[in-house]
Amino acid sequence: MAAEFREAAEPCLLDAQALAPTMLRWPYYLAHLEKLRGDPVGATTHFEEALRLAPDDVPTLVWLGNAYLDAGRVDDAERLFSKALSLQPRLVAAMFGMGRAALAKREYARAIDYLEQAQAQDPKAVTIHYQLAMAYRGTGQTDKAEMHMRLRGPGEVRPPDPLMKELDALLESAVAYEVRGAQALDEGRWADAAAFFRKGTELDPNEPSLRHKLGTALAMTGDSAGAFQQFEEVTRRWPHFAKAQYSLGVMLAGAGRYPEALTHLQAAVASEPSYVEAHLQMAESLRAMGRMEQALAEYDETTRLDPRVAEARFGAAMALAKLGRIAQARERLTEGARLHPERPEFSQALAQLP
Repeated sequence: MAAEFREAAEPCLLDAQALAPTMLRWPYYLAHLEKLRGDPVGATTHFEEALRLAPDDVPTLVWLGNAYLDAGRVDDAERLFSKALSLQPRLVAAMFGMGRAALAKREYARAIDYLEQAQAQDPKAVTIHYQLAMAYRGTGQTDKAEMHMRLRGPGEVRPPDPLMKELDALLESAVAYEVRGAQALDEGRWADAAAFFRKGTELDPNEPSLRHKLGTALAMTGDSAGAFQQFEEVTRRWPHFAKAQYSLGVMLAGAGRYPEALTHLQAAVASEPSYVEAHLQMAESLRAMGRMEQALAEYDETTRLDPRVAEARFGAAMALAKLGRIAQARERLTEGARLHPERPEFSQALAQLP
């Protein structure tokens, strides 16, 4: 399981459970194995078995609560999160779970209370911001909803998990360090993530994804030079690795080096034609260079690939305005304001059009 040979892991874990049916770790590991394989029903079944063996095990309470919540069993989830909090009152994962449960019930004020507590306990858990945005939107507090929407990020709010930590420590391999680094990234521990990815690259210097992730972690720590070096090496050695081309393009655009940025962004799109973020960044760079017609084409392609990207609609409207096509710009902004009511820039730009 630690080495990610998941099909081979299952019969071994089932045998272990048969030999030691009262040990928590076997159904617990089986639950996480099913979770990793994308089987929520199987994961729930094994988490329930684990909880029967250890009714006060906090990680099991939280993970089973999350599974119930994802399955729409809100009351059952809330009961488990509440018990976890009674055992560990400052547990961020349980506060987050209670907030999500309250949000599912449309109890927005209560959701905000739990989610704000969770955010205060762990400011690096950027995924909490999205739930807070939804809760504030439910109360009609659009300014706060917009603020949290801007701050949102990826990741998972995990409980302290001794058994999974033990599993992660089993292997000293590039894969193991990549998994640890990815978890540290999700949790906002940028320096730890960089250290894990660096160890992984030392063990496997010819794996481009590890170097790219190392660059990403270094960028998050503020080490722009280190990040640039990693991205540049990946694009030099593996020119078809689209993510590195994109990352280098973003860094160059951020430094105002738009022609160089465009070269790397075009390489990213050539390797992955449906790379939404690369198309959007190409559009932004072209607009910054004054190449409005080309920028408009890239904004439109971004919207075609993913109609949810508000930045593409807004950028297209700005390009149209620069081209003097005011009526079309107004039409795009009106549509954007309707589709993205949480984004005030559409209505603000509308008000400024001649």
